[in-house]
Amino acid sequence: SAATPPQPTSLAMIRAVAVLALAASAAAFVPSGMTAGHRMARSAVRMSDEPSTSAVSFTQPTVDQFLAESAEPKLAAALSGMFAACKEIGYKIRTASCDKMACFNEFGDEQLAIDILANNVIFQNLKQSGAVATASSEETPTEDPMGGEGYSVAFDPLDGSSIVDTNFAVGTIFGVWPGDRLVGVTGRGLAASGVAVYGPRTTITLALDGLDGAHEFLLVDDFSGRHGQWVKTNTFERIDEGKLFAPGNLRATQDNPGYEELYNYWVANKYQLRYTGGMVPDVNQILVKGKGVFVNPESPSAKAKLRVLYEVAPIGFLVEKAGGKTSDGEKSVLDIPITETEQRSQVAYGSAAEVDRFEKLVGRNLAEA
Repeated sequence: SAATPPQPTSLAMIRAVAVLALAASAAAFVPSGMTAGHRMARSAVRMSDEPSTSAVSFTQPTVDQFLAESAEPKLAAALSGMFAACKEIGYKIRTASCDKMACFNEFGDEQLAIDILANNVIFQNLKQSGAVATASSEETPTEDPMGGEGYSVAFDPLDGSSIVDTNFAVGTIFGVWPGDRLVGVTGRGLAASGVAVYGPRTTITLALDGLDGAHEFLLVDDFSGRHGQWVKTNTFERIDEGKLFAPGNLRATQDNPGYEELYNYWVANKYQLRYTGGMVPDVNQILVKGKGVFVNPESPSAKAKLRVLYEVAPIGFLVEKAGGKTSDGEKSVLDIPITETEQRSQVAYGSAAEVDRFEKLVGRNLAEA
């Protein structure tokens, strides 16, 4: 008579035995020189291939939950507008078309350069928030009415836009002041500031007046239940001493002897050079690593390029909230009176000892030459 086909249970047992036999065979074969440690490493690699859950927990607060607890309603509305704008900008950067001159994407029915597109997206979201009276962009450095009331926002829509085509990390910088003016203020008056980093991950690090630390939010992009949400992933509270440096405007070493001496000190003492040419990722690494220094001095032939309103003060607020120190060569950048939108300054951000060294060697002797 015909043989009875194996039952499902029997088939499962046969498969299990086969898998065990293969595993035993593989374990028995150990190439020459392979140690137990190598076998453990191979096992770890195999384990890493197993399906894993998202690193983002459902217990971590979203930015909306965080702002509901940490900011008054109008400030929360203004900041929500910035988070919405940065989410859209991040997508537009990832899908931009680039040539050797610029990157472009669609904005409505138009094809716009990505920095102009980012500028328009932020203005649009700030107007829709209803909580912003005045806004000013580094791209168009005037105080523009937004039709709302409560706060004023200054921003650099896409810091590092010249390196987008190379696929380096770039960012958005913003500062939020109470009231309807952005001239006649200082960084001490900031209600909030933040930087968005568009890199392998899209993050925003946010600091609020009256709340310790700088708080990092990740844009979840994994098609999980939290896809598209900003989720709090970190709090930065310390910037300690460490041999990591990011030296901007190196041309100034040619006629700023103090900067040349400072640079030579870092090299002679075997500091790690970590510099991309984008201030946002270069400062963000100091927050994340919790150590190091970023500087951008000036000299008679290489003037300061960083604008106090759009870049220097907002990032300075973040760094000091994260436990670091800032300086324009003699004082905290938060104490610089902002008398015009295009006012510029040299700067140092980082650990206390590194910023003190900047003040000692570079100072402000050549800042106004």
